[in-house]
Amino acid sequence: MPEALEAAMVICFGLSWPLSILKSLRARTAKGKSLFFLCAIGLGYAAGIVAKLLGGHLSYVFVFYVINQIMVLVDIALYFRNRRLDRAGT
Repeated sequence: MPEALEAAMVICFGLSWPLSILKSLRARTAKGKSLFFLCAIGLGYAAGIVAKLLGGHLSYVFVFYVINQIMVLVDIALYFRNRRLDRAGT
């Protein structure tokens, strides 16, 4: 049961990332985004991934940590793209 609850938590957090990525793509601006926040979330997912690897508790939940981490990294990349666009004035 604890693993199912952990999976639910990670999946629920993960549902917001596609929307955030879509917003970043459409907005074409870094205004309103916090790089610190994105990095803190990414660090949290990285810690979860490392904990799973070191603890030897690899299960289906691990996949959701990795998927979420990838989406956070995409959003961070879009932040830098959008910041460049902001500086260029477009």
